[in-house]
Amino acid sequence: MNMTYASTGVNYDAMDPFKRMAQLTARETAGNITRLNSGEFREFEPSRGESAYLIEAAICYLAHVEEGLGTKNLVADAMYALTDKSYYDQIAQCTVAMIVNDLVTLGALPLSVAMHLAVGTSDWFNDENRSRDLISGWKQACDLARCTWGGGETPTLKGVVVPEAVVLSGSAIGIVKPKARLIESSMWNGDAIVIIESSGIHANGLTLARKIADKLPEGYLTKLSDGRTYGETLLDPTHIYVGLVEDCLDLGMIIHGATNVTGHGWRKFMRATQPFTYVIEELPTQLPIFDFIQKHGPVDDEEAYGNLNMGAGFALYVAQTDVEEVLGVAKNLGLKALVAGHIEKSDEKKVVIKPKGLEYAGETLAVR
Repeated sequence: MNMTYASTGVNYDAMDPFKRMAQLTARETAGNITRLNSGEFREFEPSRGESAYLIEAAICYLAHVEEGLGTKNLVADAMYALTDKSYYDQIAQCTVAMIVNDLVTLGALPLSVAMHLAVGTSDWFNDENRSRDLISGWKQACDLARCTWGGGETPTLKGVVVPEAVVLSGSAIGIVKPKARLIESSMWNGDAIVIIESSGIHANGLTLARKIADKLPEGYLTKLSDGRTYGETLLDPTHIYVGLVEDCLDLGMIIHGATNVTGHGWRKFMRATQPFTYVIEELPTQLPIFDFIQKHGPVDDEEAYGNLNMGAGFALYVAQTDVEEVLGVAKNLGLKALVAGHIEKSDEKKVVIKPKGLEYAGETLAVR
């Protein structure tokens, strides 16, 4: 029987209604911002339901994001016990990436990032090696994101967090300045879909990946086709795409839309509200980690592309005339990119992945 993400306890059909209800209620608080400085600040209403929330000022937009790592650190904990390597420098980068990659989807560049590290017992901090790796990795990730590490919080939540684990998350503030650099989902018929490849599973789908490890005789030490272990491959750090967006904007490029491919997988390509068809004609490199997950789940294509990044970490929607510049920026940053398809004007929103014969209707992505 094929494995599904919902069967592992992560069911977007259960979570998304809560998100939509929260968004509707949150809208009622928008007027509270205008009390400051005689209305100098106001909500940028179109950002409701986007990956980042924007507050509009006279000469800029301020952006705010809160994000969490998920359960990837549990893989690091298991591998630490098996190999004596903590991997928490890579875990730190994944956490920062989850935050800042959402921020830049609207063209907001991160100014500062804060860490939130919740533990079940303060004994967790006694492992100096792990703590040192986490701190150095967080600093390096902030450098990659071109922002400052502004602080954070380390609560001890006994009875909420199990003693041997942590809950890693964080927040960021960013800025769009000048306001013309805003990426506001203004796609056009015929725009190119440029996929920036992922480094691997990134930080989504780890609950499913951990369930697969439980079924393997050698667990996380099982070898993939390239000779690396399942555990170390799962822990490859998530790419940070801040430089990609910033460098494209610095060239004067008008980015029509951007998507961070996280939860909901390739369905995220149609996050914008407009009814377009997103036609995928070329796939990114098929990484060994996804072959392995699909084989040992087993996980079929519809489930995999509907929930995992499957090699697509980020996507930019640009005019065909800007494609070569995007590819050049990605190459200069050491990122792989490809023109994966195009956008078509449509009466209904959907993603069509031609090489796999897959189609996802708009109602399968009910995040707003």
